Amino acid sequence: MNPPESIPISALNQYAYCPRRCYLIHAEGEFTDNVHTESGSREHERVDQLAHEIKAGVRVEFALPVWSERLGLSGRCDVVEFHPDGSVFPVEYKHGKRKQWLNDDLQLAAQAMCLEEMMNISVPAGAVYHTQSRRRRELVIDQTLRAEVAATVEAVSKMLDQQQCPPPINDVKRCPQCSLNELCNPDLINGKIRLRELSGQLFDVESEPEDL
Repeated sequence: MNPPESIPISALNQYAYCPRRCYLIHAEGEFTDNVHTESGSREHERVDQLAHEIKAGVRVEFALPVWSERLGLSGRCDVVEFHPDGSVFPVEYKHGKRKQWLNDDLQLAAQAMCLEEMMNISVPAGAVYHTQSRRRRELVIDQTLRAEVAATVEAVSKMLDQQQCPPPINDVKRCPQCSLNELCNPDLINGKIRLRELSGQLFDVESEPEDL
């Protein structure tokens, strides 16, 4: 079976990190690498080299395509473990140290929800494997996270349908690390937006009543 036309699961990660970055990548096809994206790509290449393996009774599938017609999502899981007891456990590989990020959690939860729909099973948990720390961070796919996935899918779909690029978030931590920083140019664009706001305020000041 081939996945239907849909929003890439990775777009949820991009949107949670920065809506403007998501739009530039998935609507305008813009993408450039930096040291962070190149390191992440190399890690995924190492994971994708094998089709499957069986270890300690657990069947491990690599680069497994998944999709959900209900959510309108498609993508692939870095790793999916099929355990002897019938449980299915997705694992998303991320470059960097072990730390919780909402965008990574949304991506993993979306994969779990796709697996549930495709296989008619329950996938209550998964894990993010942080390659720099070489440690897993297990995650419970609870109702709050599932609702966040659905809301993010709706937001991404609406943004792409409207074909209007969001403004930069201008985050002092995220923006300098983003590979699209030079293309996005958040300092310049936010400076122009702030200048327009200040210019508008010059004409919004109410005049004080004259003394009688």
